[in-house]
Amino acid sequence: MYKAPRGTQDILPPEQSYWCFVSQKAQEICQLYGYKRIETPMFEEAGLFQRGIGEGTDIVEKEMYTFQDHGGDLMTLRPEGTASVCRAYIENGMSNLPQPVRLYYMADIFRYERPQAGRYRQHHQFGCEAIGDSDSALDVEIIELIWRFYASLGLENLTLQLNSIGCPICRPDYVRELSEYYSQFSNVLCPNCKTRLARNTLRLLDCKEESCRKIAHDAPKIAERLCSDCDTNFQQVKHFLGEIAIPFQINPFLVRGLDYYTRTVFEIIPQEEGAQTALGGGGRYDLLIEQLGGKPVPAIGFAAGMERIILNLNKQGIAVPLIPEPKVYVAHADEEGKAQAVKLIAALRQAGIGAMLATGSRSLKAQLKKANAIGATEAVILGGDELKRGTVVLRNMAEGKQEEIPLGEVAKRLQGYGVGYDRNNECGTL
Repeated sequence: MYKAPRGTQDILPPEQSYWCFVSQKAQEICQLYGYKRIETPMFEEAGLFQRGIGEGTDIVEKEMYTFQDHGGDLMTLRPEGTASVCRAYIENGMSNLPQPVRLYYMADIFRYERPQAGRYRQHHQFGCEAIGDSDSALDVEIIELIWRFYASLGLENLTLQLNSIGCPICRPDYVRELSEYYSQFSNVLCPNCKTRLARNTLRLLDCKEESCRKIAHDAPKIAERLCSDCDTNFQQVKHFLGEIAIPFQINPFLVRGLDYYTRTVFEIIPQEEGAQTALGGGGRYDLLIEQLGGKPVPAIGFAAGMERIILNLNKQGIAVPLIPEPKVYVAHADEEGKAQAVKLIAALRQAGIGAMLATGSRSLKAQLKKANAIGATEAVILGGDELKRGTVVLRNMAEGKQEEIPLGEVAKRLQGYGVGYDRNNECGTL
């Protein structure tokens, strides 16, 4: 018996209301801030992520789904969204557009990691990228966007954690100092941190092992060693966040897991006791586009995990709007009535009225029982005698009342029962 691969899930119809709700709110907030949607391929050349994310990161070394295609090229299923958006920015000449270019995406992400609550090997991200400006006000815009997005979902008790990890001017000296500090404890570091000490020193601060966290507590703080420009940027970010009343906590251990970050980094986490899983986060990546072959272009962005958002919506007991379903059920008493029912329901749907047809060879009583079971509000019954008179029976399922009306007036009487897909409101009613 086949099962979904480990670390994946089926998103069943009863759960789709949450996905629809979150996606709709994401689109609404992006439109409010002037961000336009972009879609990139699900797989890219492996080198894009190796070069962009960093070869010393856990993602590149342990988590990427990389394969050789039939042409012999090495491809990778997208493990994060930013590198792909930057590649699209370079390839499509977006540097010629008015800067910054504001983009957002909703994408499937693939990482081979240990599955747990809210973390899957195939998961989904909502992300935003603002490319082409180094202004600290843009840092705050990105942070404000994700903060207001969570608020629009009704999520509460969230904490914004903030840090700066410097730039190529001030970071190298700090990394050397950090390496010297950790070298004193090399014999007691966890296996991952022993590797990080040699290859990815900043990530030492991010270790979740309790023994390593104790060592990190007294490690030198990068915020105290920033160059003048990085310090000015960080002070402005904090000042602007205060101006728009977004509370934050400075977390000197926050470095994020990707090599391309510079200066501002941030995460938003639940305040519940013991919560260590971020709902979303991001930061500035002023060097990434140049590393990928483009001209030097500053940028900042974030990614938010959809599964983690929905998990927290459920934890906080937040009800979401249900996806509308057809409220009209068309039943028939015999084969002649069934033929007319097929014709009628097609006309109703063309008129924008959501309707479901009784199928199979159930009795009329069984059909009406099915109408109740699916929550239909109105039932249209096509019987032999009524059809001879050119009429149908319209039954109110809640009240049990029914009346005979002309067949040609059914659509007019049922106006207001339209449901369907609206590109601007995926969950809504037409």
